Amino acid sequence: MNEDAEYLPRNKHDFERVYKLKKMERTELLPLLPSLMEWVQDMNWPIAHEVAELLVTFPNEMVPLIKDVLAADDDVWKYWCLKILVRRLPEEFRMSFKSELIRLAERPTAGEKIEELDETAMEILRELNE
Repeated sequence: MNEDAEYLPRNKHDFERVYKLKKMERTELLPLLPSLMEWVQDMNWPIAHEVAELLVTFPNEMVPLIKDVLAADDDVWKYWCLKILVRRLPEEFRMSFKSELIRLAERPTAGEKIEELDETAMEILRELNE
């Protein structure tokens, strides 16, 4: 079993572990970020918003993790990354996604279009240009 598992939420109702995570030192949380990202795959899970709140406090570390999701095939996860994470990052970090946002806005796949990723990307691009 992964030694980090003792810190990670056990299920979608495990608020106790999320609150403990929020009290940990930043350096202790860094190796947990990729696993915590999985909890924003479905923002209907009860702990998802709490986890997202924690993740956005690591903007620099989140950029490559979000880019990995945007390059993958899970269109719902992409949607939540844009809507819940990217939009809440400071502007200089949101700028890191400009090429991905342009691609999503201009050339979405059929699945991305169904999840309205093109519209969400366009909204973020407009915010960047304001």
